[in-house]
Amino acid sequence: MAATLESTKEITILFAGDSGDGIQLTGTQFTDTNALFGNDLSTFPNFPAEIRAPQGTLAGVSGFQLHFGSIEIFTPGDECDALVVMNAAALKANLKTLKKGGIIIANTDGFDAKNLRLAKVDSGISALEDGSLSNYKVYPIEVTKLTKECLKDSGLGIKDIDRTKNMFVLGYVLWMFDRSLDPTLKYISDKFKKKPEIVDANSKVLRAGYNFGDTTETPTTRFSVDKAPMPKGVYRNIMGNEAAAIGLVAAAQRSGLELFCGSYPITPATDILQELAKHKNFGVKTFQAEDEIAAIASTIGASFGGALGVTTSSGPGIALKGEAIGLALMLELPLVIVNVQRGGPSTGLPTKTEQADLLQAVYGRNGESPVAVVAAATPADCFNMAFEACRLAVEHMTPVFFLSDGYLANGAEPWRFPTVDELPAFKGNFATTADASEEGYRPYDRDANLVRKWAIPGTPGLEHRMGGIEKQDGTGNISYDPDNHQHMVNTRAKKISNIANNIPLQDIELGEAKGKVLVLGWGSTFGAIKAATKELIAEGHSVSHAHIRYLFPFPKNIEEVLRSFDTVLVPEMNMGQLNMMIRSQYLIPTVALNKVKGIPFSKNEIKDKVLEILG
Repeated sequence: MAATLESTKEITILFAGDSGDGIQLTGTQFTDTNALFGNDLSTFPNFPAEIRAPQGTLAGVSGFQLHFGSIEIFTPGDECDALVVMNAAALKANLKTLKKGGIIIANTDGFDAKNLRLAKVDSGISALEDGSLSNYKVYPIEVTKLTKECLKDSGLGIKDIDRTKNMFVLGYVLWMFDRSLDPTLKYISDKFKKKPEIVDANSKVLRAGYNFGDTTETPTTRFSVDKAPMPKGVYRNIMGNEAAAIGLVAAAQRSGLELFCGSYPITPATDILQELAKHKNFGVKTFQAEDEIAAIASTIGASFGGALGVTTSSGPGIALKGEAIGLALMLELPLVIVNVQRGGPSTGLPTKTEQADLLQAVYGRNGESPVAVVAAATPADCFNMAFEACRLAVEHMTPVFFLSDGYLANGAEPWRFPTVDELPAFKGNFATTADASEEGYRPYDRDANLVRKWAIPGTPGLEHRMGGIEKQDGTGNISYDPDNHQHMVNTRAKKISNIANNIPLQDIELGEAKGKVLVLGWGSTFGAIKAATKELIAEGHSVSHAHIRYLFPFPKNIEEVLRSFDTVLVPEMNMGQLNMMIRSQYLIPTVALNKVKGIPFSKNEIKDKVLEILG
């Protein structure tokens, strides 16, 4: 009997297994297929820090969660409709995320005695057999056995055959959710075009998984999710790190500057350097330095020479770059510092997300060292805010922090390509020989916004003194005069505060401009806050959502926005850093909602807190 096709507006599915099971690839391919179909979506990859984590153990479980639908999607989903598990540890680690009555697709070959022991199943009895899953729809499949049977005449070794079992699972899931095999078949063909035997094996197993679903009697139901009504345009599925890299390239093109990125590899920021290295056709230069200090030093040198200098890192690397950031501030050169935040302190949780570097970005240098700070709200927004960081750095001759985090960096969503006209052109204010005088060039003469000109080495008449020691205003000569130091500290601070005149006013993302509760967010809390606020408004509550993208300086009207509400709730994946800044600057008694578990907020966590405030 053919399975019936049930239409639904949204589905959340979680793929889980060992790091060597190809979970991230499976999730990514299923995501790309749905994106090409036209669904709105949000993803949450979650994997161990080890390159080859302990197989079969809870610590070694890798997961990929996808929420897709025919409606607007804001988060990867609080609970899953379907859970795909490759072994006992994956089920044990993730069963709590599955809705009652949800679907479990299980590779029964991953529930043998060895896997049960590694997963520390004390009873030694598989959950597939002990009756504990009676509240779920369980579809046990001998994935490993069926894969080996499919490729028994392929001539491939056991290891190569075993690597293809994720394609069997993907084929089955594509069948269950009424999706085409074609995007994945094309991916396999392109990825392994020099290895036809690998193309044949993976394609055969993918089709076998699809046909298995089509020919077996269970499940009796398949699911169909229509296209989402998206604004017209050309779209692609994009991850945050990809979006940030493309935003940096776009900024270089719109400013007419050569882009230079000096970086040292660090999780989860490395992909930006790797993506930028692909764009030599746009004149992008990338340099993988021997350490973090060399990386930022090379970038400062590039900015001194007239390039758009960018350095990328995460929290531990930013700590090492601290002194050099202060140097760039003293030199008053444009510099973009990308911090893709991760769990800390120290090495902390390298592959988990956190928002705990805000105070580091705003205050984390010796002396009075103000620099501008902006942050992205979604994976696609990484393009916009990376572009904006470049614009502010060039127009105000200052280092600018661009904050992302592991959730945004590795998460994905549909991104509509902007047109060139949608991206503002901006130019560096370069000094020329006309700025020279008989007394010599004055590198720290300033315009109305206190911004000095960009003097490129080698320009006749523009010889000047640079360095990290305090300067005499105007001339740039070394000065230890107390009054001059006070003046220069005030001037640099005022220059940064003037950036507030060159950024948008704070708006309300969702809800009314005044009311009982404002949920104030920054960074990757965006999706969970917006989803919670949307539900609360639909239920008749006086709740609004505002999201800050410009964190230092704040937008000029932000105090007015905040004081329009009885209570301001600030959810953060830290111990209350934005909350501290708002309270200290505006003396508003905000309410903090803090989480430092290495995983993002769920919609319900925020919703429950708002309901508690509302009483």
